[in-house]
Amino acid sequence: MNQRTPIIAGNWKMNNTAKEGVALVNAIKPLVADAKCEVVVCVPAIDIPAVSEALAGSNIALGAQNVHFAEKGAYTGEISAAMLKEYGVKYVIIGHSERRQYFGETDETVNKRTLAALAAGLVPIVCIGETLEERESGKTEEVLDRQITEGLKGIDDISRIVIAYEPVWAIGTGRTATCEQANETIGYIRKKCAEVFCPKCAEKVRIQYGGSMNAGNCKQLMAMPEIDGGLIGGASLKAADFAAIVGYDKGGMQGMKLPKELL
Repeated sequence: MNQRTPIIAGNWKMNNTAKEGVALVNAIKPLVADAKCEVVVCVPAIDIPAVSEALAGSNIALGAQNVHFAEKGAYTGEISAAMLKEYGVKYVIIGHSERRQYFGETDETVNKRTLAALAAGLVPIVCIGETLEERESGKTEEVLDRQITEGLKGIDDISRIVIAYEPVWAIGTGRTATCEQANETIGYIRKKCAEVFCPKCAEKVRIQYGGSMNAGNCKQLMAMPEIDGGLIGGASLKAADFAAIVGYDKGGMQGMKLPKELL
């Protein structure tokens, strides 16, 4: 039986000023206060101090969107794990497809960032997934194998991280893998982790789906036995939408009275 605690993490990407971020989490907090899953918001670095203060005492964990692999040094524009931890950051997204596509992230740098985050006591949310071209040419498993073996090598306990399977072709496109496709691929990821690491650790690792999960499809996706949560992009920018996904086990926000500004 699956004993893994589901985790729903919002990735705000480059959205929300600090003031806007505080307003958003203040709207989200009462809506998810009784959540049965773990709830995370991964915010822009400049928002972290203000959002951290706003989240104090709530059941929402704070996450960052990137971390550098060095403890300190001449890395202009980068942020270390220690800097994140000082403001109560618990989770950090590593290797998102947009970082890989636009900013030169590689499996090697994903690995270095992941090991640095673990060493500092942060929980990495490591993103893996294939492009449309790779899927259509039958290379999905080959791509995932490489990202797992190269991006996660050296980790002593794979259950210490969260893996986010994000089919690149389903991010921000409105296209979504079917529940069966997502479940099958995540099942393959778990099987590969069992081969590379150990079966017991692979059974414990939480694997999210990160391809356009929303309030309309979350219940069906989360009913799949291999899917342990979602890495939510656009739908995390509206309190009601994000809360609906967090409340997937209750059928979303049905029956909940919401202020007009959240509808």
